[in-house]
Amino acid sequence: MKLGMTLPLMEPHVNREVLEAWARAVDRGPYASLCFGERMAFDNPEIMTLLGACSAWTERVRLVTTVIVAQLHDPVMLAKCLATGDMLSRGRLSVGLGIGGRTEDYLAAGADPDTRSHTDLARRVGIMKRVWRGEKVVEALKPVGPPPVQKGGPELLAGAQGPKAIRAAATWADGVAGFSGNLDMKALETYFDQVRRAWREAGRPEPRLTTSFWFALGDGARDQVQRHLRHYFNWIEPAALNAMLPVTGFAGTGTELKAVLRQLQDLGADEVHLIPTSDDVDQVARVADLLD
Repeated sequence: MKLGMTLPLMEPHVNREVLEAWARAVDRGPYASLCFGERMAFDNPEIMTLLGACSAWTERVRLVTTVIVAQLHDPVMLAKCLATGDMLSRGRLSVGLGIGGRTEDYLAAGADPDTRSHTDLARRVGIMKRVWRGEKVVEALKPVGPPPVQKGGPELLAGAQGPKAIRAAATWADGVAGFSGNLDMKALETYFDQVRRAWREAGRPEPRLTTSFWFALGDGARDQVQRHLRHYFNWIEPAALNAMLPVTGFAGTGTELKAVLRQLQDLGADEVHLIPTSDDVDQVARVADLLD
């Protein structure tokens, strides 16, 4: 099982120096991937600009978008942007795509919330794949480019959670960009089984299984996770948020984190993406030390 690290994008006041330090530290370490996600109505950096920067700041790790909300973007422009990112990173891009969970992001981007469906997502992915194959999506002298380095386009991971979303994703994705809020191993086992079954029923190759979770290590770890989540979950009602805080994410020792990662490996996860709850870059080295 491989391990990826997410940039601390959702921390308040994050800046270029922090992001570059994290990207370079992850690239130097034992990590397989550097991950970053998307929100619109929030204070995080824009994902396509960041993809270009990370392509320049790193040489080795895969760059994984976990996840892009496809309906916030024109599909042809999104395909062009991602092909550019694949070119700049020399074929190191994996793309997580989903429909998102916040109507406010759609409204902020001028997107129609009624398009927030897995059927519409699959339609958009079909257009993107046509662009990456070099097909003309409009009458023009040349197709939309540049061509991606990876033939047919980057690996696609679906941010799909429920059974209906999983079945829809099996028609177009190479795997899933999963997520666990409370690290319920039984629930994750069921989720992975649902994904494998959906891919088999769709006649697809074995899916790539990834999952992610928030983490903090050492003294004050639970307080760190809770502080981060209060900032991140700014749209959730206070009572519901307070009920989530004691059980969401991982807060513990390095030994305990290693045990959790072993459990995920035993469940068949191909890769786990850790989500930091602080912008302290020392966390990159602390987790790396656990892998020795």
